[in-house]
Amino acid sequence: MALPRQTRSDQLLNVVKDYEHIAVVTHDNPDPDAVSAGWAVCRLIRKSLDRQPRLIGGGDILRAENRHMMNLLQPPIELMQQFQPQERTAAILVDCGLQVAGHLLTSPNVRTVAVIDHHQTGSKPDIPFVDIRPRMAASATMTSGYLREQKLEPGERLATALLYAIRTETCGNEFRHTREDRSVILWLTRFANPEWLAAIESAPLPRGYFADLVLALQNTFLYDQSAFCLLPRAEGQEIVGEVADLLIRCEGVEQVFCGAAIADDLLCSVRTENELDSAAELVQATLHGLGFGGGHIHRAGGKVSNISKRNFAGKLEDELRERWLKACKVNRKRGTRLISRKEIVGSLTGKVL
Repeated sequence: MALPRQTRSDQLLNVVKDYEHIAVVTHDNPDPDAVSAGWAVCRLIRKSLDRQPRLIGGGDILRAENRHMMNLLQPPIELMQQFQPQERTAAILVDCGLQVAGHLLTSPNVRTVAVIDHHQTGSKPDIPFVDIRPRMAASATMTSGYLREQKLEPGERLATALLYAIRTETCGNEFRHTREDRSVILWLTRFANPEWLAAIESAPLPRGYFADLVLALQNTFLYDQSAFCLLPRAEGQEIVGEVADLLIRCEGVEQVFCGAAIADDLLCSVRTENELDSAAELVQATLHGLGFGGGHIHRAGGKVSNISKRNFAGKLEDELRERWLKACKVNRKRGTRLISRKEIVGSLTGKVL
C-alpha cells in the first residue's frame, strides 16, 4: 500500500524541524504580500513545531496603505539594515528568490533551506525545499494553503493581512486568479475584518504626496503607446508605484515606466497592459548594468543605487529614457507631454490659452 503523499507544508516543516534558529526573510522594502506570507510561515512553524522563528526584512515599508496596515495589524516583522544571525540558522526566503539581490541573506552563518515565491527568477535553486508557482496571484495564497493543509486558522489580524496582500497583488492589470487563489480568498474572508480592510485601503496621505503627484503628471511624456515619467526628487516613495498604476489606465497607454530620486537612490515601477509584454523583462532590460529589478507580467519594480555619482539630472535620465524606449521597441525619440505646457500654464494663471 502506497504511503500518502506529503503536503507542501509537511515537506517545509520536515526541512526546518531540526534547526534551533529559523529566520523567515522577505525582500527589502517588504510589501503586503511579503509581510503577510512570511507571517503565515511563522505561524505555521510556531503552531506545528513549537519554535519561535523571526520574520525579518530590510529597508522600510513604503506605501501609505502598507504603513497603515503595519500600524493596524502589527505583524511580527523586524525591519533592519543588516542581519547578524546566530550559528546554524535556517533561512526561509519568502516572496523572493536566491537569484535576487534585494534581501538580507549575506551571512555565512545562514543556510537557506527554503524558497517560497510566486515570481519566476531563474533556474530552480539547489536547496531542500522550493515552492515557486508563477501562476499564483500571490505568495500569500501559497502560505495560506500551508495553514489550511495543517488545519490551522489564521486569526483575524493575519487573515486580514493575507487578504489585503492578494488584493494588492491583483490590482491594476493583474486580474489573473487560479482556482486556489479564489478558494483561499473565500477561506480568508471567514476570518478577516472588513472594517480593517477598508481602513487600510483608505489610509491617510501626507500633503507632500499630492505635490509629488502634480510633479509626476507634469513630467510624464508619451511615446506612442509607452509612457515615461522621471522625477528629479520625491518626498514619498509610495508615489512611484501609485503613479505607474494611474498612468497605465490612460487611454492608449500600454507600457509605463515611472521613476523618482529618493535620497541617493532611484526607485522605479513598470506596468504593462499588453499580454505580449513582460514588465519584469522590461525593467530588467532598462536597468541592466545600472541596478536590479524584477516582478510579474504586468507589474514590476527596480532600483538604481548611488545616483549622485551618475549625474542623475542629465546622463542617467537620458540613458534610462533611451533604454526604456528600446526595450519597448519604440523608435520615436521625441515625446508628447501628457499635460501640455499650455494646460499647465493656463491652470497656474487661471487663463485658458
